Amino acid sequence: MKKKMTLAQRVNILRASVMGANDGILSVAGIVVGVAGATTNSFSILISGLAGMLAGTISMAMGEYVSVNTQKDSQKMAITNQKQALANDYDGEADWVTQKYVKQGISAPLAKKATEEMMNEDALVTTVRERYGFNPSQFISPYAAGIASMISFPTGSILPLVSITFFPPHIKVIATVIAVAIALAITGYVAAVLGNANRWHGVFRNVVSGLLTMVVTYFIGHLFA
Repeated sequence: MKKKMTLAQRVNILRASVMGANDGILSVAGIVVGVAGATTNSFSILISGLAGMLAGTISMAMGEYVSVNTQKDSQKMAITNQKQALANDYDGEADWVTQKYVKQGISAPLAKKATEEMMNEDALVTTVRERYGFNPSQFISPYAAGIASMISFPTGSILPLVSITFFPPHIKVIATVIAVAIALAITGYVAAVLGNANRWHGVFRNVVSGLLTMVVTYFIGHLFA
């Protein structure tokens, strides 16, 4: 029977999807608006956007895969070290966990009792969670994160591509900027929710960085018009 993903694993895949979509929107918007600053040829703009979408999809997927694999390797090393620590000094590890709970405001007798119960159930999980902050049975899949990015990046790229291609020539740039700003506000808000950060700060940073990117690339393109 296939093991069901935990909430933490699902949230991390969702995070990879949101960030992939956000990067797809921002990267391709910067490319097409920059090219639009240099030429009004719709075909040239579309081809440049498609090329950016393809390159970005591969880069984002591989980057996410490598990043999560690196994190997973670090977690495996932590588990190996903790197994050795438990074998060498079980009582010392149990005392470390107890003292951590005491420092958090739990009474010494209750902290000792809680530690004993958790260590008896699974000493490795308990000490890894308390020392390193992750559950050793809940690894994030690098394949799932990579695939999520590979799907979400081109999905996000569609918005600036469609906007710059199909809006009338005299409003295509400003219409693309507005559409992208709205999309970045949405992804910034969702990313802030997933990261438990200030929602409006997340939206503001995301939208401002996107607008700055498009303004800079547009004027760089305009220099070569």
